[in-house]
Amino acid sequence: MATENAAVNFSELVNKNKQTLARLKESPRLLLHRRDGEDLVLTTAARAEQDQTVVSAATRMLAAMARREPGSMELLLDVLPDAFPWVRFLPEPDVHAFAVELVDTMRAADSVGNSASVALMLVAWQHTAEAYSDPELLEALTREHDEDYGTAPDPRGRA
Repeated sequence: MATENAAVNFSELVNKNKQTLARLKESPRLLLHRRDGEDLVLTTAARAEQDQTVVSAATRMLAAMARREPGSMELLLDVLPDAFPWVRFLPEPDVHAFAVELVDTMRAADSVGNSASVALMLVAWQHTAEAYSDPELLEALTREHDEDYGTAPDPRGRA
């Protein structure tokens, strides 16, 4: 049975640090709610290292299996819809491209110890599947446009 993460307000860590930190003995992680910013997760260095070891081992096994036998990629393609149900909306060649990119990106991210690129890649592929799932949206995104819509605004809000 999985242990749920404890959650407290950030002010409890500041005002009652010993009692708050003692909760890490009961829970693997402590979610710190912040009023003026993104919530934080507090854990021990040993727990974070264990988590990274597990992710790294799973990544290495997946990459090794995907590259070892010709049938391994077919197995990966068969299980992807169970792990990521939205792949059912992707055209077949894109499902294969997603599988290859997933394994390659996981290997690369593991080599630098930062999984942010994997998360971004997953979100991008999921958005692609969402576009394919909506015929009107897909048509709007794929039809030829004769006009030039001008310079796109900077998404960071800078001029």
